[in-house]
Amino acid sequence: MSELSLQQAMQQFLKHSRLKHGIQAVQIEALWEEIMGKTIAKYTDKIQIIGNTLFITSTVAPLKNELLYQKEKIIERVNEALGEKTVKEVVIK
Repeated sequence: MSELSLQQAMQQFLKHSRLKHGIQAVQIEALWEEIMGKTIAKYTDKIQIIGNTLFITSTVAPLKNELLYQKEKIIERVNEALGEKTVKEVVIK
């Protein structure tokens, strides 16, 4: 039997747990400013993951328009921050 570090054990647990998506949602919220920058983070009202879809809510119309053009980049940045390909689609509300 091989020994695992605490981090490795937690990663294996989360990989097979139903808590995984909830924890990833919290991680994205915590890293959102780092991922997208201060201005976008300031005017983003809500970030939510449901399944493989990231929902971004904002009341600022120009920001919504800008985010629509950046969907692929957002997917790439979020997945890179999470360390796995979790997000496959982005919906701007």
